[in-house]
Amino acid sequence: MYDNQFKCEHNIVRREFLKRCAAGTAGAAAAASGCSGAGTSGRKPNIIFILADDLGYGDVGCYGQKTIRTPNIDRLAGDGMLFTDHYAGSTVCAPSRCCLMTGLHTGHAYIRGNRQASPQGQEPIPAGTLTVAELLRNAGYTTALIGKWGLGGPGTEGHPNRQGFDYFFGYLCQGHAHNYYPEFLYRNNDKVPLEGNEVDGSERYEGAGVAHRKARYSHDLMVEEALSFIDRTKDGQFFLYLALTIPHANNEAGKEGMEVPTDAPYTTRDWPQQQKNHAAMITRMDTDIGTLMAKLKELGIDKDTIVMFSSDNGPHREGGADPDFFDSNGPLRGIKRDLYEGGIRVPLIVRWPGYIRSGTVTEHVSAFWDFMPTAADIAGTGTPDGIDGISYLPTLIGGEQRKHEFLYWEFHEGAGSKQAVRMGTWKAVKNRPSLPMELYDLTTDIGEERNVADSHPGALNRIEEYLKTARTESEYWNIFER
Repeated sequence: MYDNQFKCEHNIVRREFLKRCAAGTAGAAAAASGCSGAGTSGRKPNIIFILADDLGYGDVGCYGQKTIRTPNIDRLAGDGMLFTDHYAGSTVCAPSRCCLMTGLHTGHAYIRGNRQASPQGQEPIPAGTLTVAELLRNAGYTTALIGKWGLGGPGTEGHPNRQGFDYFFGYLCQGHAHNYYPEFLYRNNDKVPLEGNEVDGSERYEGAGVAHRKARYSHDLMVEEALSFIDRTKDGQFFLYLALTIPHANNEAGKEGMEVPTDAPYTTRDWPQQQKNHAAMITRMDTDIGTLMAKLKELGIDKDTIVMFSSDNGPHREGGADPDFFDSNGPLRGIKRDLYEGGIRVPLIVRWPGYIRSGTVTEHVSAFWDFMPTAADIAGTGTPDGIDGISYLPTLIGGEQRKHEFLYWEFHEGAGSKQAVRMGTWKAVKNRPSLPMELYDLTTDIGEERNVADSHPGALNRIEEYLKTARTESEYWNIFER
């Protein structure tokens, strides 16, 4: 709950932001934000959220990558704001995306793991769930999801068209998304055959399997769809959730699971082939982000569009990938499926000409469940009740920012249920219910190498007390010994 002082400060910031949107002049926006530029129209901004899949904290240049080329993502950071302490909703796909869409952390979210549903898809989010897409559609935005969903298969209540998205193109099922050359994708409720792609007979469920005839690379189709959607909706207000599938491994292909149409610009490098492919996927995504940004400028809506870029969890070790080869988790410990920093701390870059100072870096501690209240503030709607998120709009535009006292994660795959908490600069990890809590001081130990639980009982006790109320019981995902 807001305390009265913060609620007053937050409302002042929000009113000032809405006033700037209504003013629609460069001078008004620049004066209010202290920025050098401004939006050119008086309308509320379009919102584009680009989500990479399994991209590590250290996989892009502006977060320290030295080898893989990401000039367009780096330019986003140079033109906007880079978050150093931003966290995914979970350490795997489905629960992380659920947190992003619903404003709830994994102690309260309906989806807390990659639970497979039959015949295709994951456990669906139920009818009546308020998603950020529904919130923005109710505020007058045209909404689209292009890419990977993972929160409900065909015919379920979790289908994107039943969860606030006017338009959907891509993969409903994460397993289907393991194939980058599928026989079909979905457009809304309809299958779209991809001529020239043919899947062998090894599929575990509908749509998976190794493609042995390859003509259409699904990532390229998603980029085409995104550009087309922007063209169609440029005169209105739109929300585009562009949930890309790379650089996730297409696991169905086994050791060949890092497929990309070409390994350029790394063809001549003396690297293992899968590392060439991994780097090429990231650079391909970066190039396409540059194309998308050019489209916004071409249409004259660049300054009326807020663009966010992040990843759903840390880097993976699948399909021949080696996260150590490019130092994909940077200074962090752990990878995908860990609740150490390398599994959950992810890039967040936000670009918004006229409102965000160029080249800004913030240490504000935030997470995926903060996106819903931030979008609500941007759209001028009320923040939904009962969510875990806190709007980071004040950080973006230089206002007074409320902070989280705690961030919480739980994860239910592998040897046993895991929990993690961030409290200020403290990070606690519990890898099994029967194991003691580990404690790390992130100010001096960002790599979580020195467990200081024994020497800081006060911090540990506060976290243990928080854990008593941090979560609700769930039908499928409970904390128990396995």
